[in-house]
Amino acid sequence: MLGVGAAAPPTVLTNDDLATVVDTNDEWISTRTGIKRRHVMAKGETLTGLAVRSSQSALAMAGIQPDELDLIIFATSSPDDLFGSACELQATIGAKNACGFDLTAACSGFVLGVITAAQYIRTGASKKVLVVGGDALSRFVDWRDRGTCILFGDGCGAMVMTAAGAEDSAPCALLGSAMHSKHAAKLVRPCCFFQVSPSCSPRPPHKGEGGEVFKFAVRSVPQVIDRALADAGMQKEQIDWLVMHQANQRILDSVAQRLCLPADRVISNLEEYGNTSAGSIPLALDAAVRSGSIKKGDVVALAGFGAGLTWAAAIVRWG
Repeated sequence: MLGVGAAAPPTVLTNDDLATVVDTNDEWISTRTGIKRRHVMAKGETLTGLAVRSSQSALAMAGIQPDELDLIIFATSSPDDLFGSACELQATIGAKNACGFDLTAACSGFVLGVITAAQYIRTGASKKVLVVGGDALSRFVDWRDRGTCILFGDGCGAMVMTAAGAEDSAPCALLGSAMHSKHAAKLVRPCCFFQVSPSCSPRPPHKGEGGEVFKFAVRSVPQVIDRALADAGMQKEQIDWLVMHQANQRILDSVAQRLCLPADRVISNLEEYGNTSAGSIPLALDAAVRSGSIKKGDVVALAGFGAGLTWAAAIVRWG
């Protein structure tokens, strides 16, 4: 794991901005979610554009040229193209020797992408992989619904993963992992086929289910991290940092408490970005690495959970 990068749209919506649209206020939003601002795409901006910027930043940190990549995995539930955006990303950054495909697993997508990339590298099928996680959920938000419009923002992050060189005797940076899924009818969003139903109005799946998501997250995330630690042969005391899907500050605090992790070891960017779905973990990881908080050799627990349901964890050693 050699490089990370992130990108978010320049347009910002504060809680006070939303208070002019729906019946809400800054105190109500921030005390219940931890969110103060969110970045949203303007007309003409694309998720692929954010993916290009974050990918180029990650490649630059890793010191790798785009044509050295073997594989691109783009985790997203809101691609610009109905059939996926990985190929456009591949072409735009000039990764002419790579194969690119999209992975759809909502807010768990980036973690599942990291686990998937590691398997390609371990088998020798790929040597240099770009994993991208990003979403543009503002496209689907009903800005009249104060229960959902306060939560979501747009953003994207990327990470470069490579095979160790022949001279490198260090173990695989993915120390352990665990992943799960189950169908939850209340936390899905059926596809809209406009030929059949022109009035169909897409919106995120969490409306009215905040309590269930909270209970699911604070129960399942510590469990999946424990399973990933067991896979790594490690104990929770060996975790240096928790980088978790940024859905709600209360969830972050509750999971950290169950893992006995101090608050200053939990990376949070909710205040600035809100819930960016598959983009939240790489956005937070990028900020922590570039600020010097996460250093080479640190053990990081990555954990995602989201609609579907899917939930997954990866224990990684940075660098």
